[in-house]
Order: sequence, then C-alpha cells, then structure tokens
Amino acid sequence: MTAASDKYDAIIIGGGHNGLTCAAYLAKAGRKTLVLERRHVLGGAAVTEELYPGFRYTVCSYVVSLLRPEVIRELELAKHGLHILPLQSSFAPMENGDHFATYPDEASTREEILRHSKRDADIFPKFEELMYKMAYAVKPILSMVPPNPANPGLRGLRTLRDFGKHLKQLGPDTFHDLTKIMTMSVSDLLDEWFETDIIKALFGLNGIIGTKLGPKSPGTAYVLLHHYMGELDGAFTAWGWQRGGTGGVSEAIASAARSYGAEIRTEASVAQVIVRNGRAVGVAMENGDEFYADTVVSGCDPRVTFRKLVQEKDLPEDLVAAIDRFKFRGSSGKVNLSLDALPKFTAMSEDTSVQMVEICPSTDYLERAYDDSSYGGFSKRPYMDIIIPSTIDPTMAPPGKHVMSIFVQYASYDMPQYGDKDQQRDAFGNAVIDTLTEFAPNLKDLILHKQVLTPWDLEQEFSLSEGNIFHGELTLDQLFFLRPAPGYADFRTPIKNYYQCGSGTHPGGGITGGPGRLAALEIMRDGN
Repeated sequence: MTAASDKYDAIIIGGGHNGLTCAAYLAKAGRKTLVLERRHVLGGAAVTEELYPGFRYTVCSYVVSLLRPEVIRELELAKHGLHILPLQSSFAPMENGDHFATYPDEASTREEILRHSKRDADIFPKFEELMYKMAYAVKPILSMVPPNPANPGLRGLRTLRDFGKHLKQLGPDTFHDLTKIMTMSVSDLLDEWFETDIIKALFGLNGIIGTKLGPKSPGTAYVLLHHYMGELDGAFTAWGWQRGGTGGVSEAIASAARSYGAEIRTEASVAQVIVRNGRAVGVAMENGDEFYADTVVSGCDPRVTFRKLVQEKDLPEDLVAAIDRFKFRGSSGKVNLSLDALPKFTAMSEDTSVQMVEICPSTDYLERAYDDSSYGGFSKRPYMDIIIPSTIDPTMAPPGKHVMSIFVQYASYDMPQYGDKDQQRDAFGNAVIDTLTEFAPNLKDLILHKQVLTPWDLEQEFSLSEGNIFHGELTLDQLFFLRPAPGYADFRTPIKNYYQCGSGTHPGGGITGGPGRLAALEIMRDGN
C-alpha cells in the first residue's frame, strides 16, 4: 500500500457529469480538487465511445435538454466545447401505415395534428400553455436545497416560506392543476385533453422514461412534467444534440474543471472511503493506493454511496434501511447500431427529413410493453426512442454511413428465462431489431455492427445499480426531501465531510448538472 504525498481539499468519486460539475465549482472556488474515475473515459453514462472503427456511439444517454442554464453560464461551458444542436423534428410510424410528425415551426405541426384531429389541433396550444405553467411552477424547486420537514431549522423554514409564496402567486387553478399532475397517470392526464391515440402515446412516452411503470400507473404524469422542464436557450421542452455526442457535454465540464485547476484521473477505481472517528478523511483505491482530503464527495448512486463505499457501522440504522428500500428497478436498455445507409421507414415519404423516430403507435402499445416486463423479461414489442445523430452531426460516422441510437423500454435487470446473461442480451437485442424492422424493413441488411446493453450490462459497465439511468426512480416517494432518504436530501451524510452529488440526489436524473452544482455550493457553505 502506498499513500499519496499530497493532500487535497476535496476528492470526487466518479467522473460522471455531476461529479465533474461538483469538481469544477469547487476548483473554481480555489479548492484543490481531485476527480477519480473508474473507467478509461470520463462521463459516466454521458459518454461517447468509438466501438466500431469510424462510428461513434452515445453509449447510454443520447440527448440534452435538462442541463441547467446556470451551470452552462457559470462554468462558461461554451468556451470549453459545449455546442448543442437543436432537435426540432420527430416521426412516429403507426401500425396502419400512417404516421405522426412534429416540425420546427408551429404551423406545420398544427397542420399535422389537424390531419389527425381538428379537436386536438385546437386544444394543443392550451395543453402546451398548461405544461409551460406547470414547469414554471416547479422550476424554482430545481435550484433549492431540500429542507428536512421534520427538522427544517431557520434556513429550511425560509426555503419552505419562499416556495409557499411562489405557489400562492400562481393562483388556485394552477395549484389545483399541479396537484393533479403530481399524482395522476400520464394516460389519464392525456385522456382529459386529446382524442387521438398516436398523439397521446407520443406525449405519454415521456411519462415512463426510466421508470418501471406503465403509462396508466399513477405518478407518471409528473415524470412527463420532469422532462417538460428541460430547456435550450430559454425554450421549455426543447431537446438538443451535443456535437460529438453526450460525451462532449462531460468533456466540456471536465475542461472547465481543469481550467480552474482540478486534477482528473481515469482508470482510478475507488474501493472504499476512509472513515476515522466518524469523519471522511480520504479514499482507498483498488490498487492499494490511498489519497487524503478534507472532503470526500460521491458522485455515485445511493446504493454505491452508502452501501458499498462505506461500512454499515458508520451509518445510522434508519438511513441503512431507507437506502435498502430505495427503488432502482432499472427498466431501460440501449441498442447502438452502425449502419451502411439510412433505413427506410415504410410510413415515411421520400422527402421527409427526420431527426428523431418514436416507436410508440398507441398508449395500449406502451402499456402492453410494460405488461410484458412486469414479471421479469423484456417487452416483446418495445417502445423505442431513436436518434440518427449522423444526419445532423457528421462527426459520428464515416461519409455516407450512419449511427443509430436506440433507447429501449422495457427490460428487466434479471431475465433468467432467456438463459445466461449473454443469451439474455442476444434475445433482448433481437426483439428490438425485429420490432424496428416491422417499420423499416431494410434495417437488418444495413447493420454493420451492434452494441446491446441490458440493465444488468449498465450496472456492470457504468456502476448504475440495477441499471437505473436516473440513479433511482423518479417517483413521488423518491423526490425532493425524500431523495435519497428523509433527513439526508441536503447532499450531506451522517459521516462528517462525506457528501453526495449524484443523480440519486435532488433534483434527480438526466444530464442536468444540478446535483453537482448544489452539492458544491453546500460544501462551500460548510466551509469545506
């Protein structure tokens, strides 16, 4: 065993985008900061890798929308390579050969809705207005440090008072609408507004992403709202593509951190946090090395943070029990394809140019996909959120070739009925390709290479417990002051100078940078 001679002000465990964000803020404030990443590349689940010569995959996450504007501004990420291209059109094929599409301009989208339903075309602007109001109502929460309602203290009381004033300003109708959205299913919400199934399915899919819930499950309307809070250049619900893939977001944050003096190491696997007399004093590495610091921060999910990196004897029983109850239940997989040419969707006309493809023909299709996986296994005909990034970003594939990023739901963490892990992966990948070929018959002939990731694979490769992409489900019982556990949602832990900054903390999952930023501010508030 060797001990590093230099002592740091802060050590960040994990070079995911939140860990890098936390490091950048601490380094900017003058803290001597070290980031330790287990893998050979930075970014955690926000990573771009070339796994087939000339073709670059956004291996896990694939779009940008939730990245907090204050993070972009305060870390000056544009100077470090952040370059987000807007994704302004989508295409959803239907099982009857028709389709639904959205376009960059409101007039074209209205004409498309009108083609399916005059009533839905008329009511659509009102629905968008409602969701904008709801996003505005919830937006202040994203930058709040959750208080402990059982013991809020003076600062927590001020936070609750300020938020109460904000809600009061919204008016009773908006407050009532918000209460409904926080509790109802996304299917029930959309049934109140629209009559066309493909439109309901297209909106409803954002209510189930990353959850082990179907569109008819209570609480999924909030997940839809969570994604509505994304913004690009001040526009709510806007989605974008980082040039070079989501790994480019992580690299931009890492570049900012380095510019402020942070030290970042890859292939540096942490085995355990060193705790002495109830205080975190450093980390022990898998190779036997030790690094010491005044502050240790985990960018990992709650299970890794509390049940793997530290010993149970250093934690109170209530926290151990809460983390053991915390729901991960990974339900998503990923398939990345290298293609010889663009696939041809039978429902798409020759002159149609599309950036996103959604395989979600109906709400019942989504619910059946959920039912398939409810007792283990995967969806026989899954929901798919597809991007062909090479159509807008030529850096992702050789000229004339393409990459396809396919986010898939649902798949279970363990699927023993399909055999061993390799057989499970093959069966899942085949179901995805077979289903997609129903809508794009030439797809199989174009595949040069494929990467298939089940929830189990996501855990093994990226340390995402049970393969949950959000570090824990975004359900009401796991949000705000309950994330990850009551009394421990303020980024601190019972171990002095040991903090948490991953997506398992407030405000939750997605490429936001929010947990990293808020954790850093709390660390500095404590004088660390």
